Amino acid sequence: MFSRVGSVIVLPGGYQVRLPWDWETCRELSGGGSYSLSSADEANSVADYIFDNFLSGHSNSRPFGDAVMDGVDFDIEQGVSHYAALAKRLLARSNGGRKVYLGAAPQCPFPDHWRGHTLSTVPFDYIWIQFYNNPECEFSSNDPEKFKSSWRQWISSTMARKYYVGLPAAAEAAEAAGNGFVSADLVNSQVLPFVEGSSGEKYGGVMLWNRYYDSRDGFSDKIRNQI
Repeated sequence: MFSRVGSVIVLPGGYQVRLPWDWETCRELSGGGSYSLSSADEANSVADYIFDNFLSGHSNSRPFGDAVMDGVDFDIEQGVSHYAALAKRLLARSNGGRKVYLGAAPQCPFPDHWRGHTLSTVPFDYIWIQFYNNPECEFSSNDPEKFKSSWRQWISSTMARKYYVGLPAAAEAAEAAGNGFVSADLVNSQVLPFVEGSSGEKYGGVMLWNRYYDSRDGFSDKIRNQI
């Protein structure tokens, strides 16, 4: 069962989900708090709970009523084990019914510390690779090969349908994330031609951190025509 406090839903174990303002149309969840999975059985149980309460399953305790989420994004920053079991269970529950989309936002060093095994063994739909806050694989015009090598390894060693280049949307966003800002001119002239040319149908586009900085500075407008 869950309890609701204002715009926050508290799930078993104290995990918190903040309700978007227009959740009927945006179908978006954001979470926080402390979490881990102690076993494959627990992972399956959590997957069943998510499927029945947020996806296309059935439960008397659905916090969004008849609204059905499209999928689950694995933004894991704690624990290591059993996330593959959770992802596989979600896919198994959706087999033959409404598709569950799986996404993940790993940092660019390969393999990702938290999701390495999961992303190498489960067919995700989308991987949004964070090419920031990690100087060893961020793009630099002085040493573009470190970025290119990381990108090649990600698309050849994991099982996603589409891959996205994750970049800060402004210099201030890069400062908040750690580092890694690339100007729109360099994205258009060097980053995007490489990823499009080297990825074929696996290339999905660009993920920007975050919407606040993008809406303020218009970074996406500057690269839109090259995507």
